[in-house]
Amino acid sequence: MSNSSGPGAESTATPGEGDPRRGVLTTEHEHLAAEIDELHVGDPTEVRSDNFADSGQVAAEQGESMALAGKLREQLDDVALALDKLDAGTYGLCETCGQPIGADRLEAMPAARFCIAHAG
Repeated sequence: MSNSSGPGAESTATPGEGDPRRGVLTTEHEHLAAEIDELHVGDPTEVRSDNFADSGQVAAEQGESMALAGKLREQLDDVALALDKLDAGTYGLCETCGQPIGADRLEAMPAARFCIAHAG
């Protein structure tokens, strides 16, 4: 049942609101955010311990965690952008040529920003 009062009544639905891809993207967003939180990057309480004999090892582990967190944040940003595009009705279009991104590519990479020809 609809609350519209006839032809021409404005819809309050957001483009892509009922799209099943929204659930996939939202789940991925939550997963990436949780992974970043688990890394405790920048949390001094996670790295400070008198039991570490080798401060070089601690520094190396911190560097690895920071690099991983950076990659995860990039992925998180891509997923957030994909959700914004879903809302705007532009999801699934290549940012370079504007052509549709293949369904297989979007299935494998729901936050893909470029078609195969422009992925680089």
